Amino acid sequence: MIKFAVGYQLPEGEEEPLVDIVRFYRDHIAEVYFSWLDQSSGRSSLINRRGMVNWSGQERMEHDLAAIRQMGIKLDLLFNANCYGGKALSTYLANSVCSTIDHIGQVAGGLEIVTTTSPAVAHTVKEHFPGIEVRASVNMRIGTIKGMQYVADLFDAFHVQREHNRDLDYLRELKAWADEHGKTLTMLANSGCMNHCSGQSFHDNLVAHEAEIAETRNIEGWIPHACWRYLRDPANWPSILQNSWVRPEDLHHYEGIFSVVKLATRMHQRPRMVLEAYTKRRYHGNLLDLMEPGYSPALAPRIMNNDAFPEEWFERTSRCDRRCYRCDYCARVLEQVLTAPEAF
Repeated sequence: MIKFAVGYQLPEGEEEPLVDIVRFYRDHIAEVYFSWLDQSSGRSSLINRRGMVNWSGQERMEHDLAAIRQMGIKLDLLFNANCYGGKALSTYLANSVCSTIDHIGQVAGGLEIVTTTSPAVAHTVKEHFPGIEVRASVNMRIGTIKGMQYVADLFDAFHVQREHNRDLDYLRELKAWADEHGKTLTMLANSGCMNHCSGQSFHDNLVAHEAEIAETRNIEGWIPHACWRYLRDPANWPSILQNSWVRPEDLHHYEGIFSVVKLATRMHQRPRMVLEAYTKRRYHGNLLDLMEPGYSPALAPRIMNNDAFPEEWFERTSRCDRRCYRCDYCARVLEQVLTAPEAF
């Protein structure tokens, strides 16, 4: 049975604590992944917003991680920033990695997984913590057997490149190699990111240096994210259907390929809703609201009615040749699922 990896977030204001959501769905959750406080990662800092520090954040996070691990759920520490700047090969970075792992072991009782984009971090963990699984981040975009072979000495597991999510035959091929070589594979199910995004490296670097960028006078009146610029034109909206996300109703097709599926919830405003949909394998609502990032504002006031997808959706999109420029299927499906809120 597929279980889920969910992303930790510190509650703010009246938000429901993530640890309470995990406790409710504990039978369906295998792992909780998290970055450490103010360290660079693939998302924003947990405790620092332009110098405004949540000083109680560390104590709260340590308490939550200990509680989560006591439920029998694995902890997965992220060092998945796209760039570590001049410290990328440094003993400073290695020391920081080791110090953080040691501290989490002390306050939470242990750590099972480290997920990283950095071969240097992977090497450090392998050398100093051989009992911890080292997993390649989805941001490394490893989607071939060759790609896994090149770094097989550093990684025990791989997040499969998102763009292959709907190609079941190819995923089985990757899994056969992984099984033969003692590796495991994980899939990210609800990414809203555009397939083959030409702006991904630029965007990931922006996130890695977010604290510096926030305190810099930047270009005004320009959207740096390729996806949001692209989706300003409604003619491009069919591309949303051509991305890597998998509907909750279609997750059963991945049984036997992945034992753990990652759900993007670190920045999601409604993580309980996401977990409810994927654990129940059904969702009644705007499909875009399950994704991170979600493009609901780009299509507003219209929504993407998940109930309106045709029965053959998964069969068609998992068997197609990915030559989207010469096919209009997704454009036709978009006309079918795009709904005014009052009609939903």
